[in-house]
Amino acid sequence: MRHRPQQSEPAHLPGPLAAARGWGRALARLVVPVECPGCGAQDVTLCSTCAQALERAPARREADAPRLDRMDGTPPLPVWALAPYAGPLRGVVVAWKDRGRHDLSTVLQGAAYRAGRAVAPWVRDAVWQADGPWARASAHVLVVPAPSSAAARRARGSEPVQGLARALARGLVDAGVPAVAAPVLAQRGRQGRDQVGLGSRSRGARLQGVRVARRAARRGLPRPGSVCLLVDDVLTTGATLAACERALEDAGARVLGAVALAATPPPRRGDAPPEVHLPKMLPLPTGRVNLGTSRHGERLVGDPCGHRAIDPRQGPRAGR
Repeated sequence: MRHRPQQSEPAHLPGPLAAARGWGRALARLVVPVECPGCGAQDVTLCSTCAQALERAPARREADAPRLDRMDGTPPLPVWALAPYAGPLRGVVVAWKDRGRHDLSTVLQGAAYRAGRAVAPWVRDAVWQADGPWARASAHVLVVPAPSSAAARRARGSEPVQGLARALARGLVDAGVPAVAAPVLAQRGRQGRDQVGLGSRSRGARLQGVRVARRAARRGLPRPGSVCLLVDDVLTTGATLAACERALEDAGARVLGAVALAATPPPRRGDAPPEVHLPKMLPLPTGRVNLGTSRHGERLVGDPCGHRAIDPRQGPRAGR
């Protein structure tokens, strides 16, 4: 009995153990500083200002993804995104996916959960009003994450988009839509790093190998008539989602739409260099090259820096 108070003191008083824990946290911050990947604020995983981008309601963004256009009059796959892939949110996604910031997973998965609850009414209507075997009320919506390449999976040690798919499925379930995360797709062949920095044509070429994974196929997934909702971290050209949609449809499934954390903003009007009429007293650009014809029929010339101009002295022969 005399020893019980001595045993209970460390649980109530900040003794040496609590002090050691505090020193450990301080040392960890010195060795591996924690900062907000959106703005660089110190000692915070994600500041409240940068987190606001993930609190928005999802909006339709398929019109900004040209690779989703089937070119046959069929409407493109509906895609929701929480925010533009720009500013602080771009830094957050890059740090989480490619720089080992696994501490951001809780925040990003929370955003995916809220997105699932937000799109649940649309998913419910699309499923229940459809014809065919997917119209059964007992059917589950398969929430399918876009697959990573084998090299990217080895480098990261995981597939972070699968966590988004599980969180989004929980959001759908809590909103009354039967759903389950289903990582049934894979990229076959020798794929290098993921598609960061690739253009639309290169993305499409690299994603020709998206297919149903062998492990899923052995389990009979996806079954013919399954209803699927795709998930990805960033919508850029739509090449990834188009390849996933094609692979699932080839297996007999139906793809309702897709959800992404962010979408790359479309090019703004006026981003191209303007045409400038040079005064006669100014020399032509050094190292000029022929750039074709302006909308007024005048010969365009330019320099290696990308500036272009119309030379009024030589008219249609400028740049030859």
